[in-house]
Amino acid sequence: MAAKVVRDIMAMEVITLARNDTLQLAKDIMTLGRIRHFPVVDEGEVIGVVSQRDLFRASLGSVMKYGERAERAFLDTVAVKEVMSEPPITISPDTSIKEAARLMVEKKIGCLPVVEGGRLVGLVTETDILREVAEM
Repeated sequence: MAAKVVRDIMAMEVITLARNDTLQLAKDIMTLGRIRHFPVVDEGEVIGVVSQRDLFRASLGSVMKYGERAERAFLDTVAVKEVMSEPPITISPDTSIKEAARLMVEKKIGCLPVVEGGRLVGLVTETDILREVAEM
């Protein structure tokens, strides 16, 4: 049996953000969709990643002092491009699951945008990899 590759476990329906979207939009989608990572796309190319951790860091000072309304107002003024991790670390759909896991551990990241021919085709997260390991 051939080793499984990222294509076998990645999510193919990926919600993305644009660089000028607000952090409030990211937070709302994260809350509603139980999503923790967003590839940031510009003209079809992945230019960064925004995670729940990035959002938490950006809003921490605001939350500590003011409360929910002030946090919402603050997050409405901050663009995704100001907090996204860039350049993004991406992988090919044909990368082995083992290599994807090694890369996530080494870089201390929770997801990898999957890119083929310069275009986003999926997303693999640490949860996808753990699920695969649990089923072995």
